[in-house]
Amino acid sequence: MAVSIAMMILLGLLADWVFKKLRFPGLVGMLLLGVLCGPYVLNWLAPDFLLVSSDLRLMALIVILLRAGFELSLEALAKVGKQTLLMSCIPGLCEGITITLLGPLFLNLTHLESAMLGFILAAVSPAVVVPLMIRFIDEQRGAKKGIPTMILAAAAIDDVFAITIFSVLLGFYSGQSINMVWAVAGIPLSILLAVGIGALLGVILCRLFERFNPRATKRVLVVIGVSIVLVRVQQLLEGTIPFAALLAVMALGFIILEKREHMAHELSAKLGKIWILASILLFTLVGAQVNIPVALNAGLAGLGLIVCGLIARSAGVLLCLIRSPLNRSERFFATIAYLPKATVQAAIGAIPLVTMTQLGRDTAAGNTILAVAVLSILFTAPLGAWLISWAGPRLLTVDSEAEHAALDAIRESDAIAGV
Repeated sequence: MAVSIAMMILLGLLADWVFKKLRFPGLVGMLLLGVLCGPYVLNWLAPDFLLVSSDLRLMALIVILLRAGFELSLEALAKVGKQTLLMSCIPGLCEGITITLLGPLFLNLTHLESAMLGFILAAVSPAVVVPLMIRFIDEQRGAKKGIPTMILAAAAIDDVFAITIFSVLLGFYSGQSINMVWAVAGIPLSILLAVGIGALLGVILCRLFERFNPRATKRVLVVIGVSIVLVRVQQLLEGTIPFAALLAVMALGFIILEKREHMAHELSAKLGKIWILASILLFTLVGAQVNIPVALNAGLAGLGLIVCGLIARSAGVLLCLIRSPLNRSERFFATIAYLPKATVQAAIGAIPLVTMTQLGRDTAAGNTILAVAVLSILFTAPLGAWLISWAGPRLLTVDSEAEHAALDAIRESDAIAGV
């Protein structure tokens, strides 16, 4: 396993450098590297490394969501609160319903099977979107209107929404008795519970850090450790109390930012260094989950269904932004930012197939759902990442105040240096 980790680090750094030289996002190179080295192409990765890949991907995702929390300022979020709530559910509903209706026409699926596929595909990928939005926040692109902040927060809730609906549909398919009132109430409940617990832990950690004043490195380790425990709590509560652990992780970072801004920026800087390793593991291991033969089985019909879903999703984004202060270019950017799929599809794409196998039913539909889910990663993750990186500098304006502050800082440093 150690050799596989070393190989992914070295080749990941090389892929990142090469793709940036080619004016592509580095994460595209790492995703494609993972596909190439994964078990379905060259099979260079050790089996024990792949066995722990889900845990490694989860820890990497926690790192980037913590950084997202440390960048979610209340002031920026207040500007786009309404649009954030709308974008957390309407685009996903548009995509899921469209695939539910068109699935039987494109593929040999029933409407219920198409609905399960629709809400597997309806989740945007935080692994792809969040790092790019953090980059734009750092660059102050779209910061005046809070656009990256809106997409960060909405993408996190979007996943909760899609996974919850998928779980309900899976219950219907497997014949479980589903309490619809509890299922519907579970979505806002899981969000509120996650935000409340994350906020409470953020306050507690702030006070502990102030009292014992550990070094920033130890603070980061504590925050990461608490975040991993939150994920474990979600696993323990699964099926009884709805709880969105990854949203709680973001809320934790958000509260630390609001309570102690200097501390939050210090922790974010430390996490930024950890992210260099975490990003390589995350994107290469997501790529390694992509089963090329299975994706090819989906064919043009599967690709056509994915494109129809993306068109409906984009229409949903534009619908959410009708009365927003965003101009036409900024709205177009928001639709692009909501295209990539990767983490959720890799995590739950095979669940219908497993369920059908356990129930002793024909698994043809499960294989089709898995194939389309894999194809969606292969099609949207690299393309979406490139489009976001291309569109951000062209469609989002840099906050003029930030530009002036940066110029003043440069002049001040030059004066100190005697230039």
